Amino acid sequence: MPPACGGRVEVPPPLGPTVLCHAGGNPPPPYCPWGGNGAATGTAEGLAAMQLWLGLALWLGALGPLLAPGSAGAEGPRKLQIGVKRRVENCGLRSRKGDVLTMHYTGRLEDGSEFDSSLGRAQPFVFSLGTGQVIKGWDQGLLGMCEGEKRKLVIPSELGYGDRGAPPKIPGGATLVFEVELLKIERRPEL
Repeated sequence: MPPACGGRVEVPPPLGPTVLCHAGGNPPPPYCPWGGNGAATGTAEGLAAMQLWLGLALWLGALGPLLAPGSAGAEGPRKLQIGVKRRVENCGLRSRKGDVLTMHYTGRLEDGSEFDSSLGRAQPFVFSLGTGQVIKGWDQGLLGMCEGEKRKLVIPSELGYGDRGAPPKIPGGATLVFEVELLKIERRPEL
Protein backbone atom coordinates (compact mmCIF):
# COMPACT_ATOMS: atom_id res chain seq x y z
CA MET A 1 0.00 0.00 0.00
CA PRO A 2 1.34 3.48 -0.82
CA PRO A 3 1.68 4.89 2.76
CA ALA A 4 4.02 2.01 3.71
CA CYS A 5 6.34 2.72 0.79
CA GLY A 6 9.68 4.39 1.20
CA GLY A 7 10.29 8.09 1.06
CA ARG A 8 8.27 11.25 1.12
CA VAL A 9 6.31 12.05 -1.98
CA GLU A 10 4.41 15.24 -2.65
CA VAL A 11 1.62 14.78 -5.16
CA PRO A 12 1.15 17.62 -7.64
CA PRO A 13 -2.27 18.62 -9.04
CA PRO A 14 -4.75 17.30 -10.14
CA LEU A 15 -4.79 15.08 -7.03
CA GLY A 16 -3.82 17.94 -4.74
CA PRO A 17 -1.22 18.62 -2.09
CA THR A 18 -1.16 15.14 -0.55
CA VAL A 19 2.00 14.05 1.27
CA LEU A 20 2.76 10.38 1.95
CA CYS A 21 5.57 9.49 4.38
CA HIS A 22 7.09 6.64 6.32
CA ALA A 23 9.95 6.18 8.73
CA GLY A 24 13.08 7.19 6.82
CA GLY A 25 15.96 4.89 6.21
CA ASN A 26 13.94 1.70 5.67
CA PRO A 27 14.01 0.21 2.19
CA PRO A 28 10.69 0.33 0.35
CA PRO A 29 8.68 -2.87 0.06
CA PRO A 30 8.71 -4.55 -3.37
CA TYR A 31 5.24 -3.25 -4.28
CA CYS A 32 6.18 0.42 -3.82
CA PRO A 33 5.84 1.83 -7.36
CA TRP A 34 7.90 4.97 -6.77
CA GLY A 35 10.82 3.56 -4.81
CA GLY A 36 12.64 5.60 -2.20
CA ASN A 37 14.86 4.97 0.76
CA GLY A 38 13.74 7.61 3.21
CA ALA A 39 14.75 10.52 1.03
CA ALA A 40 12.34 12.57 -1.02
CA THR A 41 11.59 11.06 -4.41
CA GLY A 42 10.07 12.81 -7.33
CA THR A 43 10.67 10.87 -10.50
CA ALA A 44 8.03 11.21 -13.16
CA GLU A 45 7.46 7.45 -13.14
CA GLY A 46 7.05 7.38 -9.37
CA LEU A 47 4.59 10.27 -9.32
CA ALA A 48 2.59 8.83 -12.21
CA ALA A 49 2.37 5.47 -10.47
CA MET A 50 1.26 7.06 -7.21
CA GLN A 51 -1.37 9.13 -9.03
CA LEU A 52 -2.64 5.93 -10.61
CA TRP A 53 -2.91 4.22 -7.18
CA LEU A 54 -4.63 7.21 -5.59
CA GLY A 55 -6.92 7.75 -8.57
CA LEU A 56 -7.96 4.10 -8.49
CA ALA A 57 -8.60 4.28 -4.73
CA LEU A 58 -10.75 7.42 -5.12
CA TRP A 59 -12.68 5.91 -8.02
CA LEU A 60 -13.39 2.67 -6.15
CA GLY A 61 -14.33 4.62 -3.03
CA ALA A 62 -16.88 6.62 -4.99
CA LEU A 63 -18.36 3.53 -6.66
CA GLY A 64 -18.49 1.39 -3.52
CA PRO A 65 -21.77 2.74 -2.10
CA LEU A 66 -23.50 2.34 -5.46
CA LEU A 67 -22.44 -1.28 -5.86
CA ALA A 68 -22.91 -2.44 -2.27
CA PRO A 69 -25.82 -4.84 -1.64
CA GLY A 70 -28.83 -3.05 -0.21
CA SER A 71 -27.79 0.36 -1.50
CA ALA A 72 -30.29 2.78 -2.97
CA GLY A 73 -28.41 2.80 -6.26
CA ALA A 74 -28.80 -0.94 -6.64
CA GLU A 75 -32.41 -1.37 -5.52
CA GLY A 76 -34.20 1.96 -5.97
CA PRO A 77 -35.26 4.34 -3.24
CA ARG A 78 -35.08 3.22 0.40
CA LYS A 79 -37.45 5.89 1.74
CA LEU A 80 -41.01 6.79 0.94
CA GLN A 81 -41.18 9.71 -1.52
CA ILE A 82 -44.28 11.90 -1.53
CA GLY A 83 -45.01 14.42 -4.26
CA VAL A 84 -48.06 16.68 -4.32
CA LYS A 85 -49.55 16.83 -7.83
CA ARG A 86 -52.58 18.98 -6.98
CA ARG A 87 -52.98 21.07 -3.86
CA VAL A 88 -56.32 22.13 -2.42
CA GLU A 89 -56.92 25.71 -1.34
CA ASN A 90 -58.63 26.19 2.03
CA CYS A 91 -58.26 22.63 3.24
CA GLY A 92 -60.43 22.30 6.32
CA LEU A 93 -59.99 18.59 6.99
CA ARG A 94 -56.78 16.60 6.62
CA SER A 95 -56.62 12.82 6.70
CA ARG A 96 -55.37 11.17 9.87
CA LYS A 97 -55.08 7.70 11.35
CA GLY A 98 -58.48 6.06 11.75
CA ASP A 99 -60.22 8.06 9.00
CA VAL A 100 -62.10 6.16 6.32
CA LEU A 101 -60.78 7.34 2.96
CA THR A 102 -62.34 7.06 -0.47
CA MET A 103 -59.62 7.13 -3.13
CA HIS A 104 -58.89 6.68 -6.78
CA TYR A 105 -55.44 5.33 -7.60
CA THR A 106 -53.23 3.91 -10.31
CA GLY A 107 -50.31 1.66 -9.36
CA ARG A 108 -47.26 1.14 -11.55
CA LEU A 109 -43.87 -0.51 -11.32
CA GLU A 110 -40.74 1.62 -11.82
CA ASP A 111 -40.63 0.64 -15.50
CA GLY A 112 -44.07 2.25 -15.96
CA SER A 113 -46.09 -0.95 -16.34
CA GLU A 114 -49.48 -0.65 -14.64
CA PHE A 115 -50.44 -3.38 -12.20
CA ASP A 116 -53.72 -2.00 -10.79
CA SER A 117 -56.09 0.95 -11.02
CA SER A 118 -59.42 1.88 -9.50
CA LEU A 119 -60.07 4.14 -12.49
CA GLY A 120 -60.45 1.18 -14.85
CA ARG A 121 -63.13 -0.25 -12.56
CA ALA A 122 -64.84 3.15 -12.14
CA GLN A 123 -65.11 2.20 -8.49
CA PRO A 124 -63.15 4.12 -5.85
CA PHE A 125 -61.28 2.24 -3.14
CA VAL A 126 -62.48 2.65 0.47
CA PHE A 127 -60.35 1.76 3.51
CA SER A 128 -59.42 2.87 7.01
CA LEU A 129 -56.11 4.77 7.18
CA GLY A 130 -53.38 3.66 9.57
CA THR A 131 -54.98 0.39 10.58
CA GLY A 132 -52.99 -2.03 8.40
CA GLN A 133 -55.69 -2.54 5.77
CA VAL A 134 -53.30 -1.29 3.08
CA ILE A 135 -49.52 -1.37 2.55
CA LYS A 136 -47.39 0.68 4.93
CA GLY A 137 -46.44 3.10 2.16
CA TRP A 138 -50.09 4.10 1.85
CA ASP A 139 -50.66 4.28 5.61
CA GLN A 140 -47.74 6.73 5.82
CA GLY A 141 -48.00 8.51 2.47
CA LEU A 142 -51.68 9.43 2.68
CA LEU A 143 -51.53 11.15 6.07
CA GLY A 144 -52.37 14.86 6.01
CA MET A 145 -54.18 14.82 2.65
CA CYS A 146 -57.15 17.02 1.80
CA GLU A 147 -60.23 16.03 -0.16
CA GLY A 148 -59.48 16.67 -3.83
CA GLU A 149 -55.70 16.50 -3.37
CA LYS A 150 -53.58 14.35 -5.69
CA ARG A 151 -50.24 12.82 -4.75
CA LYS A 152 -47.56 10.68 -6.30
CA LEU A 153 -46.08 8.09 -3.94
CA VAL A 154 -42.84 6.25 -4.69
CA ILE A 155 -42.84 3.35 -2.25
CA PRO A 156 -39.78 1.18 -1.55
CA SER A 157 -40.40 -2.55 -1.33
CA GLU A 158 -40.03 -2.54 2.48
CA LEU A 159 -43.17 -0.37 2.68
CA GLY A 160 -44.91 -2.23 -0.15
CA TYR A 161 -44.99 -5.97 -0.74
CA GLY A 162 -41.41 -6.73 0.33
CA ASP A 163 -39.28 -9.53 -1.05
CA ARG A 164 -42.31 -11.75 -1.73
CA GLY A 165 -44.11 -9.27 -3.97
CA ALA A 166 -47.71 -9.87 -5.03
CA PRO A 167 -47.44 -12.33 -7.93
CA PRO A 168 -48.04 -12.39 -10.77
CA LYS A 169 -48.08 -8.62 -11.35
CA ILE A 170 -45.73 -7.34 -8.63
CA PRO A 171 -42.33 -9.04 -8.36
CA GLY A 172 -40.46 -9.37 -5.08
CA GLY A 173 -38.40 -6.33 -4.10
CA ALA A 174 -40.37 -4.01 -6.40
CA THR A 175 -40.52 -0.26 -5.89
CA LEU A 176 -44.11 0.89 -6.42
CA VAL A 177 -45.30 4.18 -7.93
CA PHE A 178 -48.84 5.28 -7.13
CA GLU A 179 -50.83 8.27 -8.32
CA VAL A 180 -53.63 8.79 -5.82
CA GLU A 181 -56.56 11.18 -5.48
CA LEU A 182 -58.42 11.59 -2.20
CA LEU A 183 -62.14 11.89 -2.95
CA LYS A 184 -63.64 11.80 0.55
CA ILE A 185 -62.63 11.71 4.22
CA GLU A 186 -65.02 10.17 6.71
CA ARG A 187 -63.88 11.10 10.20
CA ARG A 188 -64.58 8.48 12.84
CA PRO A 189 -65.37 9.80 16.31
CA GLU A 190 -62.47 9.30 18.71
CA LEU A 191 -63.07 6.70 21.40
